[in-house]
Amino acid sequence: MKNLTTFFLLMLTSMTGFAQTLYDMNTIQTIEITFAQSNWDALLDAAEPSDAYIAAQSVSINGTVFNNVGAKYKGNSSYNANQVKNPWHIELDTYVDQNYQGFTDIKLSNVIFDPSFVREALAYKMLRNYMKAPEANFAKVYVNGTYIGLYTNVESISKKFVEKHFGSKTNAFFDCSPPAGAGPQSTNLPNLAYLGTNSSSYFTAYDMKSDTGWDDLIDLTNTLSNNITAIESKLDVDRALWMLAFDNVIVNLDSYIGQFKQNYYLYKDDNGRFNPIVWDLNMSFGTFGMTGSGGRLTSTASKRTVSHTLHSTESSWPLVQKLLAVPSYKKKYLAHYKTILNEMITSGIYLTDAQALQALVQADVTADVNKFSYQSNIASNLNTDIVASNNTAPGLSNLMSGRNTYLAALSDFTATQPTISAVTPSATSPQVGSTISITANVTNTTARAVVLGYRSTETDIFVKTQMFDDGAHNDGASGDNVYGASITVSDVAVQYYIYAENTTIGRFSPDRAEHEFYSINATYPTLTAGQLVVNEIMASNSITVTDPDGQYEDWFELYNNTANTLSLDNLYASDSTTNLLKWQFPTGTTIAPYSYLIVWADSDLTQTGLHADFKFSAGGENCVLSYPDGTIIESVTFGAQTTDMGYARVPNGTGSFVIQAPTFNANNQSLGINDSTEIATFKVYPNPTNDLITIESGQNEISQISLYNMQGQLLLNKRTSSTTSLDVDLSAYSSGIYLLKVNGNQTIRIVKN
Repeated sequence: MKNLTTFFLLMLTSMTGFAQTLYDMNTIQTIEITFAQSNWDALLDAAEPSDAYIAAQSVSINGTVFNNVGAKYKGNSSYNANQVKNPWHIELDTYVDQNYQGFTDIKLSNVIFDPSFVREALAYKMLRNYMKAPEANFAKVYVNGTYIGLYTNVESISKKFVEKHFGSKTNAFFDCSPPAGAGPQSTNLPNLAYLGTNSSSYFTAYDMKSDTGWDDLIDLTNTLSNNITAIESKLDVDRALWMLAFDNVIVNLDSYIGQFKQNYYLYKDDNGRFNPIVWDLNMSFGTFGMTGSGGRLTSTASKRTVSHTLHSTESSWPLVQKLLAVPSYKKKYLAHYKTILNEMITSGIYLTDAQALQALVQADVTADVNKFSYQSNIASNLNTDIVASNNTAPGLSNLMSGRNTYLAALSDFTATQPTISAVTPSATSPQVGSTISITANVTNTTARAVVLGYRSTETDIFVKTQMFDDGAHNDGASGDNVYGASITVSDVAVQYYIYAENTTIGRFSPDRAEHEFYSINATYPTLTAGQLVVNEIMASNSITVTDPDGQYEDWFELYNNTANTLSLDNLYASDSTTNLLKWQFPTGTTIAPYSYLIVWADSDLTQTGLHADFKFSAGGENCVLSYPDGTIIESVTFGAQTTDMGYARVPNGTGSFVIQAPTFNANNQSLGINDSTEIATFKVYPNPTNDLITIESGQNEISQISLYNMQGQLLLNKRTSSTTSLDVDLSAYSSGIYLLKVNGNQTIRIVKN
């Protein structure tokens, strides 16, 4: 029951399936870059100041070849025109729409400043236990057949990343590192200080990755500085506390808690809250020694004893100062901090993982003639401090064993934590709409300090409600240390955790909440395969039919094959077989017997009608209907589509798919549509037309014509006699596709320009 519901496991498996290949930590990737030009390095150096891509002739990733790919050097202090081994950003879709296992951006770090070679991959592995963070492993990089060296391969924090983890990608999105790079010359840093309402005041500190968002960022900084009681409506505070605790535990000072207050991203989810995402961990475990207050930390001894509440009283770090000034937030911070310390450091897991990673890469590091001089013996940096350029990289165990000793003796961590046990729901498979109670045994807590957090899906915000030990909340007897609370099961699952605190420190159950949680699957009625089908798909719509807002968008049509009205409650639609839960049908959506339902696949969620949160690819994709428990009732895979042609079931509702003229919201075979300009002995021209069309027959009389729009509405019905040629004026109709039926039984598609 701990951690994830069945449906969330399915979603997590689908989302991370690719990570087991491109970002599998047990496999070293092979990336081969080919340039047509022999002076490729000079071209990349010349383009670096403007952050421009150079076209690579091809890039091969583990044997899969992509032609015409964008490549550039990246990095601030890690890039140098005089070194062979520079960090890379490879963008597969700069010029051509292509991807490797769903990824388009490949970020390769050159492992500079790290004598151990594993700091970055190790730190990300640890961090992913506590918050959303990039995947990372290693890759051998070749250019024009020459081995350049072994790199850290880190998942890009892109719009694809935030969509995967936060369910959207079009909201405010910031790289919180100065666009020009941070250094001693920097006067404006991304510390989330409120600088007034003029957005230009923030330009040199933050790099906006979305189309809009400055007002959102200003609102966040204003709330943080001036209205901390409202901060949870603007910021995922729990994720922020995890980030601050993690950076501090492992002495990652090239971060928000260091001199430059950088190397994180912020993405605003659909709940209106910014989510922090950690980036650039190559100088973690004490390599970067500048805290920004006081002198530079030059010795391992000084790094071991960095205060666990560093900057808590300093206004230049408002995220630390303002959050830790709230007693409950500080206690949650201490709880998260102690979880990381116990699980990763005291246990020695960090060192075991570091040794395993070093064993994996050792041969390829040895073969890397372009590695940095201080990487000649990577194993030595597990225990021994090594100077890397202008920084001293502490031996990992030399730093962390001493830090563990220092932290474990502090009063904040010797204080007795609350205990939370016997977490029990009153029902393990409740019905949607029912009420359940959740109880737990809690000790070493204070009155009114036990809270239940619950929600339905991972993109929801946890609702907090107090738990009671009063005998009136299904909690047994009053004063028996059993706390209870009741909640309504409003959706297909309940995700929940329990938090308790005393005068010093808090505790979560499970310990990694809110990142992890307990789960209950609810029961609900489901449709079976064949009752509801995807009946027609339009993946490239330029002039066929518009949505209610007058836009030509992708769409798919559902058909009810039964004599009953069907409820679509709890049903999801997706264009991906690996991320099934992209868009949920609104609660209460139904489809009448033997009827059609149109869903616009355009991601325009605020428009009138049903609009799914995805768009189809005209090059081929999927259309899947499924439930959160993993039940798939329909899965259609289609190849490359022809613009303004439908991909439809024939016979209607049950048949195989064919490409034909679209029959929007109508029977796919009822019109007998012909897409030629000749139908039997009739000829129709010109087609496309600007106004007039001519219908000609050398033998048969034209007795009747009918003109329909793509919604099936009759626009023109005309009877004639004794004629074999007829002109029809379409000038009064708007541009689009129409269906012309001749003599009541033959139909042709007409395109009106």
